[in-house]
Parts: sequence; C-alpha cells; structure tokens
Amino acid sequence: MPKISRALAVLALALSSASVLAQYPAKPVRLIVPFGAGSSTDIVARILGQALGQVLGQPIVVENRPGADGMIAAEQAARAAPDGYTLLISTNSPHSAAPHLKKTLPYDPFGDFTPITFVGRYTFFVVVHPSVPVATLAELIGHARANPGKLNYATGNTSSIVLTGTFAALNKLSLVHVPYRTEPPAVTDLLSGQVQMMFSSYATVAPHIRAGKLRALVTTLDRRSPLLPDVPSITEAGGTKFPIVSWAGMFGPAKLPREIVERLNREITALLARPDLKEQFAKAAFDSAGSSPDELTAFVRQQYDVWGKAIRDAGIQPE
Repeated sequence: MPKISRALAVLALALSSASVLAQYPAKPVRLIVPFGAGSSTDIVARILGQALGQVLGQPIVVENRPGADGMIAAEQAARAAPDGYTLLISTNSPHSAAPHLKKTLPYDPFGDFTPITFVGRYTFFVVVHPSVPVATLAELIGHARANPGKLNYATGNTSSIVLTGTFAALNKLSLVHVPYRTEPPAVTDLLSGQVQMMFSSYATVAPHIRAGKLRALVTTLDRRSPLLPDVPSITEAGGTKFPIVSWAGMFGPAKLPREIVERLNREITALLARPDLKEQFAKAAFDSAGSSPDELTAFVRQQYDVWGKAIRDAGIQPE
C-alpha cells in the first residue's frame, strides 16, 4: 500500500475511533455485580448506577452474578469486549481474597482488568441470633470456648470468611463454617437460628438488629458506626483490629480505551463526592470515595498482599 494510502487509512481509523468515543455511550451499559440482589454491593451498585445513567444519558443495567467468591462475575467482565459497555463493580472478594482462597483462577486479577476508580469501603458487624446467651464480644468468646464445635457461623462473602477465620484463629475457637453464595440467604438462616452468628455487612442485617431479631455485638472497625452508635468497636470491646479492608472499585475489561476510562473516572468520582449520594451510601454504612485509575491499581496490589497474609495467618487453606 502506498505511503499516502496508509496514512489516509490510519487517519480514517483514528477519526472513526474518535467518533465512537465522542458518542459514548450510545446504548445501555451493563454493570456486573458479584453478589446477589439485596447484598451491600448490590445496593451500592444500584445507587451509583442510577446516578451514573443520568449523567451519561444511557441506562446502567445492573446484572447480579453471585457465586464462587465473586469469580463468576469477574470472569464474565474479563471476557467482555473492551468497549465501555460492560463494567464490573468489584470488591476484595474477586481481587484480594479469591486469588489466595482458590488454587486456580479463571482470570488474572491484574492483567485482565482496567481500573477506573475506587468506590468505597464497607462496614461489618458481628451479629448473633438471640438464642445465643451473650451480650458482648468477650461473652461470645467465652461461650464458644465452652462449646467447641457447637457454634455455627454463616458467611456470604470473602470478608466474612476471612474476618471470622481470623477471629477464630486469634481466640483459638472451634467454630463450624456454613458458607453461602451471598449475604441475604445467609441472613435468612441466621434469623431462623439454623446458624448462630455472622460477620455481616451493615445493610443486610440493620433492619433485623433494629427489630430485635438479631443482636449486634461489635463493629469490625476501630471506631463506632454512627448508624449503630450503641454498638462498640472491636478494639473498644477488647478485640484486635483487623488488618484487611472490605472495599469496592469500578473496573472494565483489559484494554479499555483511555478516553472511556477518563470519562468514566471523571463522572463516577464526581458522583461519589456528591452530598446527596454520599448520604444514601452512608445509610448503607458505605464510605464512598473516588480515586485515579493509578491509585486504584496501587491499592489493589497492596490489598492483594494484605489479604494473602491474613488468609495464611488465619490458617485458611486454598481450595
């Protein structure tokens, strides 16, 4: 091909790409969520998705893909076309924990995704069924030691798996693990007494705590939550501060065009700082905060190491 023809072809391709990016998005955008409807991540995704759809001028369609510690959702997002029409609101489950909890992954937690922005942090509480005769963290530890292997605990995500595993290892407790694909069905069985305790995110248990159907002993943070100010922090109750962070971030498939990343980062970080949305997030005990793509990349790598150490220290073996 003559040089002038090649130059024209390159120019045509550049103009075509610029036109596509200028029109983005020209159709609804799919937002994949690694947990079920009613979970904390689902609630966050729907708050953010509705507002993002308004500023982008196209609907954000939330698609729940729970299971396998977030790996099902992450794999689906990783295999999607890098055109900006498939996004993933990922968490510590597929990016920080699953790489250490599973012997093999169907995706590369670093190479198969394009980081867009940090989204925020979750708040977890230790809750028990009212049939458990304890009112404090110290009493829970004493009860569990006096009844080895008789206390069942539910988990609906990797945060609860690693938090409870760490708690049991630190206090030398023998607890029975009952895993669930997502939090809502775990809470259902906790309410019925089929399981007796759970490390749960706030949104799925808050109404049941307020109704007296579940008892909150502590928050896993080192400070009290303003949403449940009467519940002490774990350090205030004499426990050890957990090293891990339960977080969420926005990602696209690898090789997402820089212009689309910049547009999404600009819009999403502005939304995360908007007072009315921060208030909605706060009601779900979610601390929203944006970041640059590079900051999210560095954070994900740092949390990968932190979660790996926590999982090893808790004696949790990869499956």
